[in-house]
Amino acid sequence: MIEIIPEQERVSRILGAGLPESAVLAFVRDLDSPRVDAGGTSPRAATLGRDSQRVGLTCRQGRDLLTLLPPKSRRNAAEKIAGHALVHLLADTVWRFFRAYRNPIYDALTEGRRRTLRVEDLAWRAAELLPHVMPSRTDLARESQSMQMDKDGMEIHQGLFFAQMLSDADIGRHLCMAMLKPLPEAIERLPEFTTKGAVNLGLVRVAAKGDAGYLYFCNTRTLNAEDDDSLVAQEIACDLILLHPGLRMGVLRGGPVEHAKHKDRRVFSAGINLTRIYQGKQSYLFYLTRDMGLVNKLYRGLVPVNRDGTLDIHPDEPESTLEKPWLGVVDAFAIGGGCQLLLVMDYVIAESGAYLSLPARKEGIIPGCANLRLPRFTGERLAREAIMFDKTFRVDEQEARTLVNEVHERDALDAAVERCVANAVDSGMVSAGGNRKAVRVQSEPLDTFRCYMAAYAYEQAFCHVSEQLAYNLERHWIARQRRSSAAQ
Repeated sequence: MIEIIPEQERVSRILGAGLPESAVLAFVRDLDSPRVDAGGTSPRAATLGRDSQRVGLTCRQGRDLLTLLPPKSRRNAAEKIAGHALVHLLADTVWRFFRAYRNPIYDALTEGRRRTLRVEDLAWRAAELLPHVMPSRTDLARESQSMQMDKDGMEIHQGLFFAQMLSDADIGRHLCMAMLKPLPEAIERLPEFTTKGAVNLGLVRVAAKGDAGYLYFCNTRTLNAEDDDSLVAQEIACDLILLHPGLRMGVLRGGPVEHAKHKDRRVFSAGINLTRIYQGKQSYLFYLTRDMGLVNKLYRGLVPVNRDGTLDIHPDEPESTLEKPWLGVVDAFAIGGGCQLLLVMDYVIAESGAYLSLPARKEGIIPGCANLRLPRFTGERLAREAIMFDKTFRVDEQEARTLVNEVHERDALDAAVERCVANAVDSGMVSAGGNRKAVRVQSEPLDTFRCYMAAYAYEQAFCHVSEQLAYNLERHWIARQRRSSAAQ
């Protein structure tokens, strides 16, 4: 979260690192100009350009000062204090700016909400509208050349931007619904899928078999871990199954992997690719696009879109999404993001001996929407233990029965999957979508999800660039990789 730096300490904290006094004084002087939230009045769209230029200038001044410091991991105590103060003073300034101008900004980006933009498109358009306030592709490509431990957190501004947009009920609903539109790539490849019955998307493979569409994770070198590259393929595959008129159900399963310990065995998913995070290559936007796109489509389905591309949003009416039931099949393990996916499945079958875990504390990040959904399955006490105290659910034990419906030996899994699919589609699919919608009314209405994502966008931004994350990865993950490599 944003640390509020007392006015009387701002200059001294930054000057303690030996930064140029004139530049520091100019930066601190401009922090509160303009006072965009003074009096609590909503500014007019006419003043957006003027005030965004002022805030952009302040952001540029702050970033220039940060570049004068050594890389984050090599700073002394005074330099760390100065860097921390600069990052949080900037965060507070842009947070207040986004709070005051979120409606004019969103309307400018979406042409009065006549356009529906995904999270990533909104972020890049916002960077064009608000230079220096929001990081551009070029800014983040440059920053990605640094290790995660050396990043000063340009992506924090993206998190603050989306936290404010999602905090507004009307904007947030519009953005959530925009993320439920099918991807253009899926629409383009749908004829191929309906004709051939299979599409190879590289890191994901999708196949039609009878009434079910099978989505296989194929990130074989990383135990089917998730990253920016695999996410796009996963969402396309999800869309294809939902759009295919002949399919009545989706099945999520991991493919065989190359890892020496599990070679040629199926593995569900190892969760987010921690090596990419450590190396500074994993984007912050991944967290939002994954849970608002892929995962929410698995949970809610696809929204209908008007011919002109607009959305009809009626928050007081029942949801009208195109959805199908989903079966998750857990081979070996479902760790982190893999476990999160099971929380939006309608049925889960697991291999005997498999386990599920959410090692968020060891990683130093928030485990997607698990904080929202896991307590519904296990109760809050066990959910807190799993998220914050490393509890592992072993599918053969009684506690895991709240997360897994059936457990079978490895050689019996395929037959169990076929029986489940046959049973699910036997009575038709009209009631399947209706029952899913009815369950969501009490478990997770769209506004509940929107409010959660606002908090998630805010908090995850600070987790993503924290020193603790880099330290945790070094201690728990990278060190283990080094030991494993040395042993081979």
